[in-house]
Amino acid sequence: MTAYTERAAGSPLADFISEHAQVLSITAFFLGCLIFFAATTDTFLAAGNILNVIRQAAPILIVAVAMTFVIITGGIDLSVGSQVALVNAVAAIVLAMGYPWPVVVVGMIVFGGLMGILQGWFVAYQGIPAFIVTLAGLSIVRGFALYLTQGYSIPITGVPGFFALGRGEFLGIPVPALIAAAVAIVGYVVIASTKYGRQVVAVGSNLEAARRVGMPAKWIVASVYLVSGVACAISGLLIAARLGSGSSNAAVGFELQVIAAVVLGGTSLMGGRGSILGTILGTLTIAVIGNGLILMHISPFFTQIVTGAIILVAIWLNTRIFTTSFRLGGKKR
Repeated sequence: MTAYTERAAGSPLADFISEHAQVLSITAFFLGCLIFFAATTDTFLAAGNILNVIRQAAPILIVAVAMTFVIITGGIDLSVGSQVALVNAVAAIVLAMGYPWPVVVVGMIVFGGLMGILQGWFVAYQGIPAFIVTLAGLSIVRGFALYLTQGYSIPITGVPGFFALGRGEFLGIPVPALIAAAVAIVGYVVIASTKYGRQVVAVGSNLEAARRVGMPAKWIVASVYLVSGVACAISGLLIAARLGSGSSNAAVGFELQVIAAVVLGGTSLMGGRGSILGTILGTLTIAVIGNGLILMHISPFFTQIVTGAIILVAIWLNTRIFTTSFRLGGKKR
């Protein structure tokens, strides 16, 4: 007769580190970046520069929070940069027609949601891989933006209330940063404490099992693209308000930064696991690296190389080390 014994209880500290390995790793990396750039530049820690970093990071964070939902379901949205550009351009065109800016803001958010749900319908209900749908969307949506603007920037004038969304401050904190923080808090609460958040994780873990227990699995998949579209609209409006113009060339490479922030934060590309806190830290890390390299007088084009390398390393860590079977100081099992 075989005798069975219970596995000895592990160290609470080791269990905590193993459970939160992704967030702890990006936290350490983020702090390392702060220390490095603070030591190598004279102005990195200046209040004006810090405010500039968080103002510029705000649009990326807003879309990255939504992208976290998308990737948790096992999908991806490559069209976010193009959606931001189209909203950016259309908002400028409509404002130039004389429509009140609050109406334009609401209209653009609805427009962004429609773009997102259309792509979500193809992914969820037509069974087309998200990569293909959103890759097509990247081209189509950017093409519409180019067609509407003919490649020119559309100036925005005479709407100080709208400009406050991108340039204003409240208690010394940039308004875009406050909006991004609100979006991040809502995203965290939804994932951690709501039925919808649990359904998103369940669908990402096993879509068929979620469907069999009665969850509206297809709708959940479609809905995360709607969330992504709304986030892109908010981001596009903030960029237009900050720059005072709309352009079809806005947010070029935006999707690269967003995806880098999400995977760097530990969200699994296989679906079923994600962290809004990790996404926040990933976004700030990307923003700090870009800003720090500029302050060091390194070519801004080098930032693309660094961002690509970060994505590669983050995916490697995501798939090879920080898996569900990872244990600190022990073997995978």
